[in-house]
Amino acid sequence: MRLLTHNMLSSNIKGVTSGFPLRIEVEKVVQKEVEFNADFLRNMFAKIEWSALVEASKTMGYSELPDSAESSMLDSDEFLHRFHHALLELHLEEGALICPETGRKFPVNKGIPNMLLHEDEV
Repeated sequence: MRLLTHNMLSSNIKGVTSGFPLRIEVEKVVQKEVEFNADFLRNMFAKIEWSALVEASKTMGYSELPDSAESSMLDSDEFLHRFHHALLELHLEEGALICPETGRKFPVNKGIPNMLLHEDEV
């Protein structure tokens, strides 16, 4: 699971009001090379919750992103490459996503998060 995906997911358990961002429990991280596309990154930047991306990337062992970012930074190739690596090349292969409010763990196996809810959570 890429951090791009993580940045878009939240806990939909009934009654949960603050289900984002999901915390990450890491068992295995892999890096998969992805073709660099600066235009894609510039378009995605406004849709990304930056603090959640920074925290998630640190949890996965990558601490090269600045704590805060603004659109003027998109002119820097160095920034774009770090953003690209964190967003698209780091993959949570095995682990869990944890609801920040309830502590409920959603397993991630072979890079696929299982966000299915139990009957009493719907």
